Amino acid sequence: MFDSHFQIANNQLIEGISIKILHHEESMIMTQLILVRGAFIPAHTHPNDHSAYLLKGKIRIVADGITSVFGEGDSWCMKKGITHSTEALEDSTVLEVYNPKGEIEGFKTC
Repeated sequence: MFDSHFQIANNQLIEGISIKILHHEESMIMTQLILVRGAFIPAHTHPNDHSAYLLKGKIRIVADGITSVFGEGDSWCMKKGITHSTEALEDSTVLEVYNPKGEIEGFKTC
């Protein structure tokens, strides 16, 4: 069934990093993460798996001690419970899709 956008809202997570919800429904949340060059998301985990696609820029992710650098057009999947951090090596935009179990930080679920 086709479903329209639940809401499109921006939220400044930390300095240089903002998240925009593009689509939100009971079983899926699609977000756009915008990172300014040099911005850093400290180590954290998520309670669910999520997939990501780098639309623009270059980022470094350290996940469970393994460092990976992603460039425009790269994609990855982060399993729930994996400790990871992210650093923007360039101004970057990431498309992320979550299967929610609760809330995405800063935004309430449907």
